[in-house]
Amino acid sequence: MTQQLSERVLNMATSATLAMAAKARELRAEGKDIIGLSLGEPDFNTPDFIKDAAKEAIDQNYNSYSPVDGYADLKQAIINKFKRDNQLTYTPSQIVVSTGAKQSLANVALAVINPGDEVILPAPYWVSYSDIVKIAEGVPVEVQTSIENDFKMTAEQLEAAITPKTKMIWYSSPCNPSGSVYSKAELEALAAVLRKHPNIIIVSDEIYEHINFGEGHTSIASIDGMYDRTVTVNGVSKAFAMTGWRIGYIGAPEWIARACNKMQGQITSGANCIAQRATITALEAPVSKIKYMIDKFHERRDLVLNLLGEIKGFQLNVPEGAFYVFPNISDFFGKTIKGKTIENASDFSLLLLEEANVATVTGEAFGNPNCIRISYAASEAELKEAIKRIKEVLS
Repeated sequence: MTQQLSERVLNMATSATLAMAAKARELRAEGKDIIGLSLGEPDFNTPDFIKDAAKEAIDQNYNSYSPVDGYADLKQAIINKFKRDNQLTYTPSQIVVSTGAKQSLANVALAVINPGDEVILPAPYWVSYSDIVKIAEGVPVEVQTSIENDFKMTAEQLEAAITPKTKMIWYSSPCNPSGSVYSKAELEALAAVLRKHPNIIIVSDEIYEHINFGEGHTSIASIDGMYDRTVTVNGVSKAFAMTGWRIGYIGAPEWIARACNKMQGQITSGANCIAQRATITALEAPVSKIKYMIDKFHERRDLVLNLLGEIKGFQLNVPEGAFYVFPNISDFFGKTIKGKTIENASDFSLLLLEEANVATVTGEAFGNPNCIRISYAASEAELKEAIKRIKEVLS
């Protein structure tokens, strides 16, 4: 029969991070020694105390459909976590547990965005934001930031991007891909602009909240006037090394949470029952129990910045969170290296994969064509070897 795919899927981009990871796997299968610095996935194992909770849940016969919006005691653990870490007070009807924070974001988009609604995305932004907005028939509006400003949107830029069609603003802090962290003062400045536009909804992606090396994390929902219009998105994938467990959640105004629950009920229903039980244990634990991972990421950040700083042509800032560096590599554009002419970040990323056997991700996927994303969620030995290879190819 004739292939008749929807325009929706034909117009959808493939996730660049997943595409690069797949390409790296293909090359490994061919026998090449590929060092993967493309995926945003901790290289640590899930802590034993969380795994033990999952085993106990299996023994307790948690094997039935879970409530669409999550188990009641998990929702209470999330409420307690928001109060402890973010100074935010929610009720159970404001919490929705989903199959990863990506589904949380998709729920919000499909529940709130109408065709033609504009969504402001400070660029660089996480690779899936733009396409999730487009799936919901919204219009992504990119606000370009610069490495000189640590890839953070200013209040003036936000004000200039707002139009009568603006429905939402989406951002992450700590940011994927830049590692940038908005300070409380910077969020206060953005909030001052948003107070003049009371109908704009904020989606604050805080999945990297605990992987923070600076002054600490501030949730914009805790700032005066922002609580009733902010959807705070979080999950256990990054800080707890639980990427494959697929648990994300939101704290939101009740009308948005109820709509997300309705949307999820028609798509996936409740998240994995065993993973939910393990998440209760993860969230109830003091943050000190995962600090060893955060400390190691901090050490790796410094290592990577020092080593990349030795390569002429890499423009670097100092990211204060997550586990990425996002160097500007535009100095290489127009140059021919190993017989390949570098016109953009995609060419540069492909060069590193083919000639250095190092997988990174082009910044074009994140809305910034002058940069590449390098994940340092890898061992120190792998990081040293990867950057040594990159240096040799570029020299």
